[in-house]
Amino acid sequence: MTIAVIDYGMGNLHSVAKALEHVTHENVMVTRDPRSIRGASRLVLPGQGAIRDCMGELQRTELEGLVKDLLEEQAKPLLGICVGQQMLFERSEENGGIDCLGFLPGGVRHFGHNLTSPEGERLKVPHMGWNRVTQHHSHPLWSGIEDGARFYFVHSYYVEAASDADIFGKTDYAGADAHVVTGRGTVFAVQFHPEKSAKDGLQLLENFVNWAP
Repeated sequence: MTIAVIDYGMGNLHSVAKALEHVTHENVMVTRDPRSIRGASRLVLPGQGAIRDCMGELQRTELEGLVKDLLEEQAKPLLGICVGQQMLFERSEENGGIDCLGFLPGGVRHFGHNLTSPEGERLKVPHMGWNRVTQHHSHPLWSGIEDGARFYFVHSYYVEAASDADIFGKTDYAGADAHVVTGRGTVFAVQFHPEKSAKDGLQLLENFVNWAP
C-alpha cells in the first residue's frame, strides 16, 4: 500500500507525512506526480493559508482536474486536512469569494469580528488552539476516539455543509455550529490538524490507514 500526500505547494506536507509514518509501516510519499497520485492506495489532500492561494496552486500545478476526477471516481480513500477540507465544498467567503472543488454541497463562512462568548469573554479569530469535537454521525475513523475529544485548530473560516448526512463532527465556537468533520463515500475531511493533535490525532490517521470503505 502507498499513501500519497498531494504536493501542490500548500499545507504541512512533511509534518503530515511524518505523522502517517508514525502510525504505519506502509510507504508514505509527498508527490505532485499525477501517475504516482493515481497509483497510490490512499490520498491525503492537505491545505494551509488562504483558500485563494490553495486553489490557485492546485490549478497552477495542473492537479485540480486530477483531484476532481479522483473525488468523483470514489475509488480510494481520501483524507482532507484543514483547507483541504474547505476546498471540497462549493464556495468560500474568503478573499471576496472563491469557487472551490464542488465535491460536497455547502460553503465556507467567516466566524466574524468582535466576537464574545456567552460569558462575555472576548473570542479570538482565528480560532487557534484545542477544542472539543462532537461526533455527529458514527464513522470508522472515529474508532478508538471518545466523543468530545480535543483536537488542534487554526482557522478563521469554517465549513457549513448543506447535507446533514455529510457531517461527522462539529465544534461550537463564537456561536457558529462549525462542521469540522465532513465526508461522503471514500472521502473524509477534517478542519483540525490531526498531525498536531496528539494521541487522538494519530489514532484518526491510523484509522484512515486501516479504513476499508
